[in-house]
Amino acid sequence: MLFQVGGQGARPTFFEMAAAQQLPTSLRAALSYSLGVLALRRPFIHTILDFDDEFFAVLMMVLESHSLRTNDASFSESLYGLRRRPSINLVPNRNASNANSNDNLHHSCLGRRQKVLSVVFLVVLPYFKSKLHSIYNKEREARLQESLWGHDDGRMDNIDYIFHHGVISRTRVEVSTMQISNVTNFKKRVMTIVGVLYPWLHVTSEGMSFAYQLLYLLDATGYFTLGLHALGIHVCRATGQELMDSSSRLSRIRSHELERLHGPPWLKSFQRVVLSCVYTTLDYAQTGLIAAVFFFKMMEWWYQSAEERMVAPTVYPSPPPPPHPKVADDGIPLPRDRTICPLCSQKRVNPSVLAISGFVFCYSCIFKYVSQYKRCPITLLHASVEQIRRLFHDL
Repeated sequence: MLFQVGGQGARPTFFEMAAAQQLPTSLRAALSYSLGVLALRRPFIHTILDFDDEFFAVLMMVLESHSLRTNDASFSESLYGLRRRPSINLVPNRNASNANSNDNLHHSCLGRRQKVLSVVFLVVLPYFKSKLHSIYNKEREARLQESLWGHDDGRMDNIDYIFHHGVISRTRVEVSTMQISNVTNFKKRVMTIVGVLYPWLHVTSEGMSFAYQLLYLLDATGYFTLGLHALGIHVCRATGQELMDSSSRLSRIRSHELERLHGPPWLKSFQRVVLSCVYTTLDYAQTGLIAAVFFFKMMEWWYQSAEERMVAPTVYPSPPPPPHPKVADDGIPLPRDRTICPLCSQKRVNPSVLAISGFVFCYSCIFKYVSQYKRCPITLLHASVEQIRRLFHDL
């Protein structure tokens, strides 16, 4: 399953490299969301979500190791038809003989050390960065809570816990208190160090990543990340011949592994079945993961739409407006022409409504009347000048 994103030559485009770099992050977010949806019906899945960093690190270590072993590329790079090659073998030698060229082609694959270090840069370092980020967030929340609520020592809670579980000698309580205090102080010291150093490490890492990506976009370097530069590895597009060679090499590796099986016939058969299942799972891991995420997202959209239709609020008609206020017998009669002010019997100027009754007058007329009599001139309801509202469109 390959995605080609345009471009010519062996050098991948910036968008191919950026998409391959962002794929693990997007895959982790999608898997976490899918597991969260499943955890609503299967609570035991919350155990995986509690250790999501470790679970995703183990999953990516298996996928990255298999992809580097079989395709000389990371999991996301192999999805886009990219391959990793040592930098020294990418410079052609015009004076080399055909035999030397064949040797260079044969030795253009990654070495074992480069593959192991690639897994470190792809899985181990991001895992530690994620853990440092979570520790930094906890330390920042603790500092914020301490600034808001003051210093809160958690040792008293632990001592109360000890006393609640039976009568303990004073010496034992002091030893337990000292142990708890030492562990707490050590954790606080580590969190303080992480809180001070992590922002600088994060800024340095992001700055170097931005610099390498900008230089790669400007065609000033052939390395997209600092890790590739440190390992001396270039990423290039895989040719059709390389894809065929990868398939044949994978077949040879698996055949050799099957030939090395030892034991009685029934044990060999069992091992052969297990290896076949493992091979099939790894072969379809890319397509299976992406298809599973797409399936869960589609099912979530489907059920969410159905639930929205089921729990949608009933739309009721708008209530009728309240009845018009009644004209008092002793109040000023209303003129037949609605554009006439009831107080001055002239065409309204600066029309204003009295909120208590809803009738419209000239602003100066109603202001003077309400200021003097504290009531509506038509309904005789109590009113104040604060209830006068200007109208900017008079009917």
